[in-house]
Amino acid sequence: MEKQSAQRPVPEVRKGQMQQGLAREAFRARFLARYADPAFRAEDGALDRLEEIAWEAYRQGRKSPVTQKAGPGYADPDYALSVEWREAAERVEAAARRQRELGTPSRVLVINASSRNDYTCPGEMSKSFRLAGICERELTGAGIEADMLDLSRLNAEPDLHIHPCKGCVSTAMPLCHWPCSCYPNHSLGQVNDWMNDIYERFAACHGAIFITPVYWYQVSSPLKLMMDRLVCTDGGNPDPTSTHGKDPAKAKALELGGWQYPKHLAGRAYGAIVHGDVAGIEDTRRALADWLDWMGWIDAGASARIDRMVGYYEPYATSHETLDGDVRFQEEVANVARAVISAVKALRAGHLHRADEGIEPPRPK
Repeated sequence: MEKQSAQRPVPEVRKGQMQQGLAREAFRARFLARYADPAFRAEDGALDRLEEIAWEAYRQGRKSPVTQKAGPGYADPDYALSVEWREAAERVEAAARRQRELGTPSRVLVINASSRNDYTCPGEMSKSFRLAGICERELTGAGIEADMLDLSRLNAEPDLHIHPCKGCVSTAMPLCHWPCSCYPNHSLGQVNDWMNDIYERFAACHGAIFITPVYWYQVSSPLKLMMDRLVCTDGGNPDPTSTHGKDPAKAKALELGGWQYPKHLAGRAYGAIVHGDVAGIEDTRRALADWLDWMGWIDAGASARIDRMVGYYEPYATSHETLDGDVRFQEEVANVARAVISAVKALRAGHLHRADEGIEPPRPK
């Protein structure tokens, strides 16, 4: 692609929002809140010492305390690259290589986006989980590897997180690294981020089925967190040394010099299942499909994109019984999986392509 404005001056980096961190006592209160259980009181001395170490890491901004020189293959071989990021990037790239190999089994990622499960409140499984099970059975029955991604684990496991996207791309696209380098941020205690595992699973799949309930006219909270953090797959920078980590001025200069906006997960097939009980299913399904289309994914046909009401304006308490009786909806869900199976097989055989494949967009962003 032709460079976009090599002579254009780099804009100033705008400052003025939240330039001061937490005060000492506020930091201490938040750190110790995790240990409010009286059972920890016997270790108050140890907690005080740990809090002091954590405060110094926060004050000094030690985001990635373990680094090593990037080495050959990077824009700046001498840059101190996060060891954690490098390990994640290598796993993602290895998964992508396996995905491209013709002899590997086909794999479909099945995403249950509901927030609830029976291990924690509300103490009952979700309907989305049940629908995911229908898809899983269809996939395995067809000899496809089904990788179940249950986002409700965020609510049921200690310190498992999908931390929010920080919007680095809005400063400059090359500042958004692939995979995301915003986390872990040890100085802020933003650790145990699930996305490195999720990036690897997306890189490994040949297709995906997204199953979400409607929460206030939108996808579920866990799914939206994951969607936002997948922004790095659409135009992200695979070389953090080229921006010296998170240097906004360097990233702006790199983008203005001509950026290719690579689509790292393009060419995978998708299906989408949206269900609700009052309103919002159509808009949510359209938003989900538009997002996937934008990233270069290939829809598996009209049968692979459905939105349905389960128990329209009926009591929430009987929704599982309503789903039990709605055998036509269950069959439609199975058809989504069948359509994705057909699409994945056609893709891997070289018979299915995006209709606009090879057309260069005048606005690649």
